[in-house]
This record gives sequence, structure tokens and C-alpha cells, in this order.
Amino acid sequence: MALIPSQVLRVAILMSYFSILCHYKALDMPAHQTYGGSWKFLTFIDLVIQAVFFGLCVLIDVSSLLTRGGDSREQERQLKKLIGLRDWMMAVLAFPVGAFVVFTFWSLYLYDRELVYPKLLDNFIPQWLNHGMHTTVLPFIIIEMRTTRHRYPGRSCGLAAVCCFGVGYILWTCWVHQVTGVWVYPVLERITPLARVAFFSAMTAVICVFYTLGEILNSYIWDQPHTEKFKGE
Repeated sequence: MALIPSQVLRVAILMSYFSILCHYKALDMPAHQTYGGSWKFLTFIDLVIQAVFFGLCVLIDVSSLLTRGGDSREQERQLKKLIGLRDWMMAVLAFPVGAFVVFTFWSLYLYDRELVYPKLLDNFIPQWLNHGMHTTVLPFIIIEMRTTRHRYPGRSCGLAAVCCFGVGYILWTCWVHQVTGVWVYPVLERITPLARVAFFSAMTAVICVFYTLGEILNSYIWDQPHTEKFKGE
């Protein structure tokens, strides 16, 4: 039996994302005042994705409690739709995008922080908020995967959806540069156009790898004999 019910964990994680988003939006940063605002940063988009995802999880928990013991087929049908949407978000957005943000941010940060998170930002963003945006995302989503079984779509459909998200963000980044003349991330300023194409292609491949890893991890957790006792959750 879990020490903390999964429903309580999801509410706590949702509240933490609300807190992080509120503190982030309250920051007086010049980049927030330029074209695209916070929405040009993948970190912020990911925070919104995680908040919406865990909000959906909490909604499903509440709906399950309210409909428990009832015999309404319509309510069951609507609940199944919500669960299907939750599983799709987990597979296509929450896990791959969250893991991608954590992996790429800390990889570039350790190599040369000026490429992704210039030291100047320390004057605006406290350390706890930085970790809330770039570190805790991954353990939170793994906790959700460990406590609740999620059904993944077919791999080809899932990868196609992830690629659409990745290409969409790349096009958005290029549009912001077209309008402002400035790349969203310093690393893009330091490389040649050909290298940018290679960089964007590599990043799209990486996020597809994280989709596949999420699918494998979900299958390992829930389809192995040692997890039989959790399948009733």
C-alpha cells in the first residue's frame, strides 16, 4: 500500500506547478516583454503542459469519486474519454517534452551555461525556481507513470504527434527570429545556418527517442510480473 495516495500526490504536484507558473510570470525579465513573451520558451510551454496534464489527472480523480457506485452509462463514457485524453497527453506531451527539457537544459548547462541559461539570469530567477522549471519535472512525471497505468497510442501515431509538436515549436522559434532578429536561445546565435538545421533535426530525433523511452518504461512498469499488485490502481 502506498504511503501517500496517488490522488494526493497529483494534487500536490498540480499545486506546485501553479506556484512555479505564478512566480515565473511575476518575474520582471526583459525577455518577457518582447515578442512572444514567455511563450517563446520551451520551458514555459512545458510547464503549461505539465500543469494542464496534472489538472486533467485531478479532474479524473474527482470525477471517479463522484461517479463511483453510479450506473450512468453517459458518465462512464465521458470519464473514459477523459482517461483517453490523459493517456494521450502523457504519451505525446507530458513525458517526452518534460524529459527533453530536463535533458537538453542540463546537458547544455553543464557544457556551457551561456549557451542556454546565461549567468545574468541568476539576477532574476532564484535557484529553487530554476530547479522547479528544469529538474523536478522529470521525477514528477515518473511518479505519475509509476502510480497510474497509461495506455500508449500506436508507436507510429505517437511518434508522428511528437514530431508535429517538435516541428511546430521549431517553426515558432524561426518566426520569432524573423520578427525580432534575435534567436530565443543563445546557442542558436553562435552556430551557422547549416548547423542550425542539423541542431533542429537532432533535437527532433531526441524528443522522439524520449517518446520511445517513455513507452518502454511504461510497459516495463505495468507489464512485468512484479507489478501485478499495482494493476488494480
